[in-house]
Amino acid sequence: MEQVSCRSCGTCVLVEKFSPQHTSVQWNKTAVAACTELPTGGLRSHAHTCHALRESIEAAVEAGVLHRSTRDVDVRTRGRTLA
Repeated sequence: MEQVSCRSCGTCVLVEKFSPQHTSVQWNKTAVAACTELPTGGLRSHAHTCHALRESIEAAVEAGVLHRSTRDVDVRTRGRTLA
């Protein structure tokens, strides 16, 4: 997972992009509290995403800063291949 910062509010989350449709975002308490688009209640409410962050993630992919993951390695090993 790579760090991506929202171009709107600066919130930083961990992101892994698998395909144009599949993106995994790992929020932490600081990011949830800082996001200006998530409604009160954070990720527990009906809105599970921030549109500004989504645009920032797509911009990072287009700029080549965030690459699409091929999952060639087991994520439990943090990049080391299994024997």
